[in-house]
Amino acid sequence: MSTTRNSRLIEASPQILYEAFTNPKALETWLAPGDMTGKIHRFDLREGGSYEMSLFYPESDQEARGKTTGKEDRYVARFVELQPGKKIVEAIRFDSPDAHFQEEMIMEVLFEPVNEDTRITMIFNNVPAGIRPEDNEKGTELSLQKLEKYVRELAEKG
Repeated sequence: MSTTRNSRLIEASPQILYEAFTNPKALETWLAPGDMTGKIHRFDLREGGSYEMSLFYPESDQEARGKTTGKEDRYVARFVELQPGKKIVEAIRFDSPDAHFQEEMIMEVLFEPVNEDTRITMIFNNVPAGIRPEDNEKGTELSLQKLEKYVRELAEKG
């Protein structure tokens, strides 16, 4: 089991970024890395609550890389800790027939104000054996790029 860590300074308040992590429509918009798309199946925002989400690989991908099916990574994330504007801890379990993806992974998100911006740090502990740490880091970086674009567009709309 491995640990990965990504940080990014984003021009937005901790509260706006926290809301982007706790709003199902926002998560569908930015959480899926790169060209992937996301769909929330259910969402219960409270400590002890959870959400179920699918991340879909683009139809143009020739390779079947999904953990659940060829084009899908489906998982359940349980909210372990919710501190608005400060911290989120989720326990994530992929729906996969492959035991290498079934271990529970812990994602910790920290929101640190830096002047007018916020440094987001995402730490993944117990990354399942089937996920290469460098792939998890790259996917997280791509998601953070989409998050930054999402909050920029939100701010432009006013």
